[in-house]
Amino acid sequence: MPDRLEDLQASLARIEAQIEQEWEARRAKARYRIEKGRVIFEEDVRAAHRRARERLWSFLKRTNALVVLTAPFIYACIIPFVLLDLFVTVYQAVCFPVYGIQKVRRRDHIVIDRQYLGYLNALQKLNCVYCGYGNGVISYVREIAGRTEKYWCPIKHASRVRGTHRFYCDFCDYGDADAFCAKREELRAELRKVEDK
Repeated sequence: MPDRLEDLQASLARIEAQIEQEWEARRAKARYRIEKGRVIFEEDVRAAHRRARERLWSFLKRTNALVVLTAPFIYACIIPFVLLDLFVTVYQAVCFPVYGIQKVRRRDHIVIDRQYLGYLNALQKLNCVYCGYGNGVISYVREIAGRTEKYWCPIKHASRVRGTHRFYCDFCDYGDADAFCAKREELRAELRKVEDK
């Protein structure tokens, strides 16, 4: 008999499916399609986007000087992002086959597509590419770390943790040694066939 947690997880899966259907409806309403990884808007939509674009000079003129001074701090983060991306990719390539964990597809997490929006000027497009990469790397690393944690230490924390990864709810309760011993191999086996979301 399913327990309350399993019922809630099933409800969450149904809600996620409904959310995806709603996103599909919104994509259709925005009138674009994706071909070979490229976003293609209908011509009249592209024209409207071009008309809505703020010119770069106008954009820069109204930008607060203090915001401009923070730019080096923001863009300097590209170095740790690239290093983290590289190190975690190598870690996964070396370790996941040994552990029998299905690899995370990087392209499912690092999505860079906002540069196709005609209503963004060149600087806004650059910023969107940067944010897409940075947040994508964090998502990619989180998925790899979540799979690693499920393999090695699938035990919930004693304290409440905010923003847990998608595997956390399957972990054994804190202090439940019997469940940990009984479920550890089952949880590891699930990682061989885990589906990317």
